[in-house]
Parts: sequence; C-alpha cells; structure tokens
Amino acid sequence: MDKHLLLAGHTACSGCGEAMGARLVLDAAGPDIITTDATGCLEVFTTRWPQSAWGVPFIHSLFENSAAVASGIEAALKALGREGEAKVIAQGGDGGTADIGLQCLSGMLERGHDVLYVCYDNEAYMNTGVQRSGLTPFDCDTRTSPSGKASWGNPLRKKDMPAIAAAHGAPYVATASIAFPKDVERKVKKALSIKGPKYLQIHVPCPPGWKSEPAMTVKVAKLAVETGLYPIFEMENGVVTKVRRIKKKPVSEYLKIQGRFRHLFKKSGGEEEIKKVQRIADENIEKYGLLDEKEVAATSA
Repeated sequence: MDKHLLLAGHTACSGCGEAMGARLVLDAAGPDIITTDATGCLEVFTTRWPQSAWGVPFIHSLFENSAAVASGIEAALKALGREGEAKVIAQGGDGGTADIGLQCLSGMLERGHDVLYVCYDNEAYMNTGVQRSGLTPFDCDTRTSPSGKASWGNPLRKKDMPAIAAAHGAPYVATASIAFPKDVERKVKKALSIKGPKYLQIHVPCPPGWKSEPAMTVKVAKLAVETGLYPIFEMENGVVTKVRRIKKKPVSEYLKIQGRFRHLFKKSGGEEEIKKVQRIADENIEKYGLLDEKEVAATSA
C-alpha cells in the first residue's frame, strides 16, 4: 500500500504500540471500511481538532458503546441495501472492551452483527492515568492497584476475553501482537472474510504506562509472547485451530524491563511472586500447547 490509512501527524507517544496496532489493522483491512472507536488513547491522539489521522470513515463513540455504534452502522448498511460496499470495524482499548464496553460488545456478538471488533490491549486505562482494567496482569503496579508494604499490585489475573467472545458463538476469535505484524495482517483479512461477529485482541505495549523504553516496544511485545504470558491463537466456532509455537523463556526476562513490575525485583518476597507469574505462563503454555515440537522433545527427554 502506497499510503497508510492511519496517517502521520497524530500525537501518540513515542513507541506507542496502539498506534502501531491500529495502522496494521487499517492497512490490512483496506479503504472500504467504516470504523468506530471508543473514547481512549487511540481516539484522543488521532482526532485532535481540527485534524484527523483517519484516512477512512471514522466515528468516535462513547467509552462504552463502540460495538453498539458499529452494530447500528452494519444494520443501516443492510437496510439501505449497501452492505457489500464497506466492512465495519469496531475498536476499543482494554477498558472500553473488557469493562465499560462489555455489555455492548456482548450484545453485538449475541445478535450476530457482521462486525469485526478489535481490542487494543495495553493492559490498563492509559488515557486517564494508568488505572487498572480487567485486562491488567497479575501483580502489575497501576494507579489504582499500587505496590507497597501491604500489596504486590493488581491481585487479579487478566479477564479471558477471547473465551467470553467465543462463548457467544462468534465464528472467529483470535489474539495477536504488534511484534508479529504479518500475523496481525493475516488475521484481519481472515476475520473480514468471515460472515458474522468477529473478535480480535491485539497486545499493544504502552511505554509510559508500562514504564518501558519507547525503543523497546516490539521487544517487550515479543517477550510477552515468548514467555507464554500472552498466548497467540485462533479459534473458529469455539475451537482452537492454530497457535503460535514458542521456545519458552522465563517470565523474569519480560518483567525486568518494565517499571510496572520493578517492585517484584526489589521487595523482599518478590521471588515468590515471580514464581506465581511463571505459573500463569506455564498454565497458558499447557492450555494452548504453545511449546514447539523441539522444545517438547527436549522437555520429555
């Protein structure tokens, strides 16, 4: 493509994973789309009046109803006999998807709208000051789950949004990461080729919120996958059909390059907490069969 559909000149932070993710999604989808986007970082840094970074039709919804607005667009295209003219993509961050927007997303999935919903998962409410969301990782330090003498940070594990989407009967559900752009592109194209509601969750590191170096964004994203903390897979009609195999790396390699987990390496007892995070990764590896064949053979020997 000669021209990106998410245009230059937006005001995202240096190294913003969400900006990378949105550009990958739009370029893969092509110009014949209509997009909605919940209130959040992506909406704010792309639509500073009087400019817009969107090279396609774009509607800013409320924080909670990106999926509902997209459902209305899809229904309107049908009513006008124009449903073949454009694909509809709803977008939201992890807070606008897994928390505030969950009800509208559930309705979209239940009613069977022909919409692709994309969740840009940066694991907290970044636009409003790094507050915990339902997709914030275990033991992560946020403004609303701070680490300290009486706390290790967020006490809860990530909400399993792909499983929730699949439980609604969505024909296609997938996870992806900006560390693997060709995979994102393939999954967007595949999702848009399928009739009905689709859900794609993309891991998009946020340097300010994760307290990581902007130049390290892709490395951070890749380590999340390689440790098993962010499994990459596809589900069709509720069945896992494809996974990205990994050569297992310890979670400490991922955690230590982010300030949001710094306390795990400084406080007494941190080693035990890191072991808990490792168990989460190990459970993901076992659940989705993430180890590549050579790694499995070496482990079994």
